[in-house]
Amino acid sequence: MLHAENEHIAKLLLSGNFGLERETLRVTEDGRLSHTAHPFDVEDSHIVRDFCENQVEINTSIHPTAGQAMSELAEHHRRIARTLAQMPSKETLWMSSNPPQILGEDDIPVAQFYGDSSNKTAYRHYLSNKYGRYKMAFSGIHFNYSFSGDLLRLNYEIETGINIKKGFETPDYQKYCDKIYLNLAENCLRYGWVVVTLTAASPLLDGSYYDSKRHGITVFSGMSSLRCSELGYWNFFVPTLDYSNIERYADSIEHYVKNGLISAPSELYYPIRLKPRGKNKLETLRTSGINHIELRPIDLNPLAEYGIDDRDVKFMQLLLVYLAGINHEPLDAKGQVQSIQNYKSAAHFDTNNTKIMYPNGRTLSVADATAELLNSIEWFFSHIATGQTERINEILAYQRKKIEEPDYYNYAHIISREYADGFADKVLAESIKNRNKNV
Repeated sequence: MLHAENEHIAKLLLSGNFGLERETLRVTEDGRLSHTAHPFDVEDSHIVRDFCENQVEINTSIHPTAGQAMSELAEHHRRIARTLAQMPSKETLWMSSNPPQILGEDDIPVAQFYGDSSNKTAYRHYLSNKYGRYKMAFSGIHFNYSFSGDLLRLNYEIETGINIKKGFETPDYQKYCDKIYLNLAENCLRYGWVVVTLTAASPLLDGSYYDSKRHGITVFSGMSSLRCSELGYWNFFVPTLDYSNIERYADSIEHYVKNGLISAPSELYYPIRLKPRGKNKLETLRTSGINHIELRPIDLNPLAEYGIDDRDVKFMQLLLVYLAGINHEPLDAKGQVQSIQNYKSAAHFDTNNTKIMYPNGRTLSVADATAELLNSIEWFFSHIATGQTERINEILAYQRKKIEEPDYYNYAHIISREYADGFADKVLAESIKNRNKNV
């Protein structure tokens, strides 16, 4: 764990690296899914495709502050807006996690890759046959974070008495860092459902998702986030992973590939991923170790210009620092299964009557569990001399308002009210307005 009580560690506690990935669908100006080819340079690693040919994914570089990561996200967003505004038939980005009107599976074009990359298209057809394209049309945001090298090296020195200079990291030091991230991932599995509660922003969708004859009819799903709920983006089984060391962690993922439950590690639809530097492969994890952690269950927020509020990005850093600074709590298989269910429960719209269950059998409503966790995070930072107490309290106060005053601060509640009489039309209007503003 991070020794936050140490004054030197405290000063470095919020030093880290941020990266954002954001998916959005391209649509025509009448709100239909685009069927044009990807209009961006296929060599551009910052603007790529996800499952669909019309699903644009932004990948930012790594930055030392949330603000810089958000600035790069905004820069790529503006580049995309200019390109789509200049197309012969203008297009725009659909700024909601839930898709627009869908006429059928053929209305969701699988991304097309050629030559040495043609296996990527074959893989997408495999996913299409297994899960259906409707689920693949959900879009979201992934938050990537790593602790600074200075923080980890100092933490290692405090624990072991061994000084590690930058550029002279040993294999034992990497194993030490791996263990910090493995413990963090397990703590995230236990408490990360709060990310769903506080960033869910997709309670409404077009009726065509359920029945093509119901296009244009706004449907309330009963969820604050459809893609994170039981109806969303999950495997057909609940995986349990081994967090005891990096080799066993990788082996526990590969186990599901070997027994045929998934075809590749990338098919493990898990809310948390541990990733190496460079190519995201299990063998790289085994040989090079963990570089950063990825939180995946974040909705596109149509109320935010670039799809995510910077206060939510900053909160996720606070959450990860807190979870790395408290005691590690191992989860057995039963606890892991229950923790995954908590993510799905946190996606329900009614946070007062839906329950979070802890491994010890204790239950709280999602709202009460969120309030309790935010209080614990506040207490944790109040005892640490980070020099950023005011900023931390402002971020936590903003998150608390989503539970205490949901009609005014909770994204799903606001959208369910303001978009109720025409979800598709209003998302389209706001998406076009957003594009025009950024051209």
